[in-house]
Amino acid sequence: MIALSLAEIAEVVGGQTHDIPDPSVQVTGQVVRDSREVEPGSLFVAFVGEHVDGHDFANAVVEAGAVALLASRPVGVPAIVVDDVQSALGALARHVVRRLGATLVALTGSAGKTSTKDLIAQVLARKAPTVFTPGSFNNEIGLPLTALSATAETRFLVLEMGARGIGHIRYLTDLTPPQIGLVLNVGTAHIGEFGGREQIAQAKGELVEALPSVEDGGVAVLNADDPLVRAMASRTKAKVILFGESGEADVRAENVRLTDSGQPAFRLSTPSGASDVTMRLYGEHHVSNALAAAAVAHELGMSADEIAIALSEAGSLSRWRMEVTERPDGVTIVNDAYNANPESMRAALRALAAMGKGRRTWAVLGKMAELGDEALAEHDAVGRLAVRLNVGKLVAVGGREASWLQLGAYNEGSWGEESVHVSDAQAAVDLLRSELRPGDVVLVKASRSVGLESVAQALVETGAEGGVDAR
Repeated sequence: MIALSLAEIAEVVGGQTHDIPDPSVQVTGQVVRDSREVEPGSLFVAFVGEHVDGHDFANAVVEAGAVALLASRPVGVPAIVVDDVQSALGALARHVVRRLGATLVALTGSAGKTSTKDLIAQVLARKAPTVFTPGSFNNEIGLPLTALSATAETRFLVLEMGARGIGHIRYLTDLTPPQIGLVLNVGTAHIGEFGGREQIAQAKGELVEALPSVEDGGVAVLNADDPLVRAMASRTKAKVILFGESGEADVRAENVRLTDSGQPAFRLSTPSGASDVTMRLYGEHHVSNALAAAAVAHELGMSADEIAIALSEAGSLSRWRMEVTERPDGVTIVNDAYNANPESMRAALRALAAMGKGRRTWAVLGKMAELGDEALAEHDAVGRLAVRLNVGKLVAVGGREASWLQLGAYNEGSWGEESVHVSDAQAAVDLLRSELRPGDVVLVKASRSVGLESVAQALVETGAEGGVDAR
């Protein structure tokens, strides 16, 4: 964080100083909520959680070097005490962002947010110092903590924004007002909470409503291939840039294809030139993500050649998102188990099919959460798609939703041993250990709550060490 005195922080957040001998002492380290991340000069944010109370770590974090706590009660060590720690954290982030002078890029969407954020960060980092959201740290706590990690040298701040309801993104943009706002897509993730795709579009569009006008440098980057996103152009006063495969897109992909290993390649076309891209990531769905990143980078002054080189060299920065491991015995494990929704599940299955040409393929799939009344139809559709893509074997893991996956596959024509329903992750590991053979490709994917990453990790370790237990 940029250096601020405890007195200035107290004024910004409307707090009272307690047990602080010298209010001029500055916070020069990171603002953190995890006591294990404290370093000399840190400000520790003491949240009261369901199971852990950050105030209980007061003495430990000060001993580790924290100059003070941001707390909701006095704790006997230097602290700035406020009524609401979360609101105070947001106020501090807002203050720091205004002082930074960095260009703030915010993005949202139903699928692909984290992968696209990682691409944008890697491309922009070639131009100037860039800070970006780690993993999916995209909520009302993670976002301000990310913003506060920026320093005086930061020129680009790339923030992923998630939403579980109307007004959530509006709140986040108030904390960290963006100059560039990117909307990737409107899908069915969290549709059970929102009530429909139109409501999801309403929530995602709050990002472009928050942008400055054209005259003040605001830019809305919108997906030309998604009608609900493209329609958001009418909701902003910012300059509108379209990306996609549509001929009307300002930044578009031409001659899209997949390499023999399933990695996308295309001709990147921008208003200032064109250049060829061959990505290190897997799956055709990354073309849209790459175009979104390219549109942002182009608006920030990068040439087509610079962007193409950066996209071709970019890797995956976040765990369990199409994370590919080649075992010594020739088995390929694709760990995409961080999360799942119908759109990302279909994209992953298509990537599996592309990677598995001439090889036996396995799709180890579990529940897609928060689909509400659409859950049965969506799980059934994914099971059917696995059959249509000629996936060698579907392993549906878990309870009711897994049975719907298998039912979809069965109704599409998977009547023999092409699909199987197992009760849990350990059963899936046991099955795969007994049946995998060299050359097989295994995709593992489900919503985060299912915990199928244990399957992928066990299979990777099996190849390296001869077997572990996933439980």
